[in-house]
Formats: sequence, C-alpha cells, structure tokens
Amino acid sequence: MKKLNPEEDAFGQALLAAYKGEEVHEIVERDDGFVDAMSTRMYFSDYESWSPIEQKAMHFVKGRVLDVGCGAGRHSLYLQEKGFDVLGIDISPLAIRVCKLRGLKKTRVMPIEAVNFKPDSFETIIMMANNFGLFGSFKKARRLLKKFYRMTSKDALIMATSRDPYKTDNPAHLHYHKLNKGKGRMSGQVRIRIRYQKYIGKWFDYLMVSGKEMAQILFGTGWKVKEFLDTGEPYYIAIVKKIAYS
Repeated sequence: MKKLNPEEDAFGQALLAAYKGEEVHEIVERDDGFVDAMSTRMYFSDYESWSPIEQKAMHFVKGRVLDVGCGAGRHSLYLQEKGFDVLGIDISPLAIRVCKLRGLKKTRVMPIEAVNFKPDSFETIIMMANNFGLFGSFKKARRLLKKFYRMTSKDALIMATSRDPYKTDNPAHLHYHKLNKGKGRMSGQVRIRIRYQKYIGKWFDYLMVSGKEMAQILFGTGWKVKEFLDTGEPYYIAIVKKIAYS
C-alpha cells in the first residue's frame, strides 16, 4: 500500500491536533452516505478510564508485543511503562509522530497488509480499540492470521477487539447489512473513510464480526478463541491463542 501523504492522513491530522490541545472530532463516512462523528479523547485515555474488560485484557499480555493500529499509542505506552518490549505500528505517519512525541520508544509506519516479521518475533499481538476491523474482510483476515502465526512464538496470544454488528436496531445499519449480503460480503464489513476539517482519507474496508463469525475466520489459521471478555454490549474482546495447524 502506498504511503499516506499529509493531505490524505485525516486520522493522523486529527490526532496531532488533539495532542496539541484542540477539541477534536473525527468524521467517519460510510460509502452509503452514513456519517458519524467521534471524539479523539479515547485515543489519549489512560488505564484508569478504560473499560473493565480492556483493563482485564492487559493482564494477558506477555513477552514482546506488537500493537497493530496503535493510534496515539495509549496501549503501547501503558505496556511500555509496565516494562514490556512494545512495537507500535500504524498506517498513519502522523499517528506515529504523535506516539513518538508521547514517548513511545519503538514505532514504525506500517499498514497491517505489510506486516512481515521473522519467526518468533512476538509473544503477544494486540488489536485493541476495535482493531480486529483492520483485517477488512474474511479472506484477508485469514491470510494475515497465517502471517501472524509464522512470526509469533509457539504459545503466542492475540488480544483482538471487535463489535458485534448484529446488536443494533438502527435501520441504516440493518439496511447496510442487506446490501452487503447482496454483494457477497460479510454483514459487518463496511467501507469507510476518515475526514477531519479539510483532510479526507482514503476509502478502506473495516470488518466487524460476532463472536461466532470470529471463530469461523480463525478456523484453520492456527488460532483459536481462548476466552471472550464480554459485557453484553456490542463491544467485546477476544483472547486468541495459537494452536498447531497443518
């Protein structure tokens, strides 16, 4: 994937403005015209303000850590402070700049598609803040999970957050699910882009799945759900363990 230039890095521009003290909202635009606005505050939140299941997930982390889609670095910075060897990666150059400004020692501008590390490079991969979605589609997720298998230790774990797309009664979302099925896509596969002020990001696919769908994606990739951290809300965290596969 081609490197983002500053004009395309709407997400990074929003994070940089927030880091400088501005009150910032990023706009998420879906390809059917649906628009939502989100505050960037959560990207800078500290451990004490995280949800109980997010706090609990951190207790599973071990060894060398890869933070996929690290954003402003809140999880990486917390783990770094706890003594973990953490590498934060993000497609956004400005997000990585913010991470460095905040004190994250190891960073790299890298989209998830470009992840390619040597075997036994990490014991833990974290994909927090709904970042299971970065897999984009069923096929792409399975391909990348096999990559993750090859570059991790034999007892590695993945901490992945997702959102169950079926736990909604919003007519706009339910209609989008039907459109997806007609296109042969998963119901929770959305095509979105980020906007901030004059900056407009590129369109990309983002995948939201139920726990059952996540298990189907993992099957045969060398990974299996060990435990779901769930509160009954759409948002949940899966603790995924590495298993033998051929």
